[in-house]
Amino acid sequence: MQTSDRRLFLQGSVAAAAAAFTVPAVARAAATQPAVQAPEKVAAGCKTKFAVNIEMWGFGKGSLHERVYEVAKLGFPAVEFWPWRGRDLDALVKACKETKTEITQFTAWGFVPGMNDPKNHDAVVKEIEASCETAKRIGAPMMTVVAGNDIPGMSQEQMHAHVIEALKRCAPIAEKAGVTLILEPMNIRVDHKGHCLYGSPAAIAICKAVGSPHVKINWDLYHMHISEGDLCGRMKEGWDQIGYFQLADHPGRHEPGTGEIHYNRVLKEAWNLGYRGCVGLECSPLEGELKAAQRVVAADVW
Repeated sequence: MQTSDRRLFLQGSVAAAAAAFTVPAVARAAATQPAVQAPEKVAAGCKTKFAVNIEMWGFGKGSLHERVYEVAKLGFPAVEFWPWRGRDLDALVKACKETKTEITQFTAWGFVPGMNDPKNHDAVVKEIEASCETAKRIGAPMMTVVAGNDIPGMSQEQMHAHVIEALKRCAPIAEKAGVTLILEPMNIRVDHKGHCLYGSPAAIAICKAVGSPHVKINWDLYHMHISEGDLCGRMKEGWDQIGYFQLADHPGRHEPGTGEIHYNRVLKEAWNLGYRGCVGLECSPLEGELKAAQRVVAADVW
């Protein structure tokens, strides 16, 4: 065989061998890759039950009940929202029934006027009564209550004592309705400067002082991270007073995977402690709801 012919033969043989090796290798690699999930139902396989906050997940800023349909398309089983007054609750309930979506909780008492001022306690009681009726109407088992902002001339201890008084008056109402009031500590470093309740120790002390199984903590991991850190350790310490979890990453208050919190470890800890309730996604999607849902799914792997 001449040199030139031999060169052509060898080149052809190498190319053929490469092709023979490459095609099966590509096929094998493709076979081992996870299937690409379609945009719809991307969150359907999560271990953790996530409840999308339909105030912060805007889906184009449609009405609340329209957002429920979008949540269901992504495969999330539940939603939460903020105040109930002024909302089309009939449309919301209809959307939830049609999509088999739960309502986990809503806000029954907000920042102002505060529960930390005794002059507001009669109004608090009246509103909790009305909110419990609303909770039964829409099938929500929990309602968030907020302590209130700082009151000039009052110490933090005094304000917390007034919160305990208000919750003691409201606890029998919640117990009778079968609804749990979840008290939410905020953070004052980033989002809620001037609020009277932040961090877990004070919230735990308040709930223990009230002494009702229907008064627990809305344990927002975003606020706790900013206020005190040590998320897993603090969670263990306050376990018997936790009624509900919410989350967002930090900085930015976006979905998990956009900041510094290792939510895979935190969600695993909650699971190992026995939590099987919903975790509220009270976060603002950084790059749209679909991308946020994909990141939530990634954070639920451990």
